[in-house]
Amino acid sequence: MHEPTRDQLLKLYNQLKTAHGSQAWWPADTPFEVILGAILVQSTAWRNVVKAIDNLRDANLLTPSRIGAISQTELEELVRPSGYFRVKAKKVRAFVTHLQAHHNYRLDSLFAADVFTLREELLSIYGIGNETADSIILYAAEKPVFVIDSYTHRLLSRLGWIAGKYDYSKLQAIFMNALPHDVRLFNEFHALIDRHSSRICRKTPLCGECTLRSDCPFS
Repeated sequence: MHEPTRDQLLKLYNQLKTAHGSQAWWPADTPFEVILGAILVQSTAWRNVVKAIDNLRDANLLTPSRIGAISQTELEELVRPSGYFRVKAKKVRAFVTHLQAHHNYRLDSLFAADVFTLREELLSIYGIGNETADSIILYAAEKPVFVIDSYTHRLLSRLGWIAGKYDYSKLQAIFMNALPHDVRLFNEFHALIDRHSSRICRKTPLCGECTLRSDCPFS
């Protein structure tokens, strides 16, 4: 096992982009929608998140202050399609309450911090872990941090670049240490890894259809 070099990672990026095209992530109209999506997508499929966000949109509640003004029961019903709706409503409430208390509901105030400070603040909020915090930083605040998930671990493991159990920080360091800190690159690269791993490099992989098979010992 050996950690990939900058050239290997950029080759992987180019192979995935050639195979799958630009992903145009995150699918949202506003930074606050990105945040809601990042919280609601925990432990569910994206199609369920879309239903919950559509409920909030139909109720004209896609701003922090408007969500802050409704009851918890109403919020729970609106996000019900995302699953674990009571817990997720609590997480959305925690974020909105923090934003009100510390930034007067202003995302630009929250996002004014540097990446490290912003990440620490997000992680201090109930319901926001590493992946959710980094998704908010990259896709809502548009600051350079590489988002890691189980798809990243699966792909790099099969390519023979890592071994052992899932370790968010170690995986993130591979990308952060080797690549230029470029928002567009990080945005597209994470999206391409997720696309490839969900469609091709699945739990039961479709190696015959994989653009990486000539470089992949697993295939």
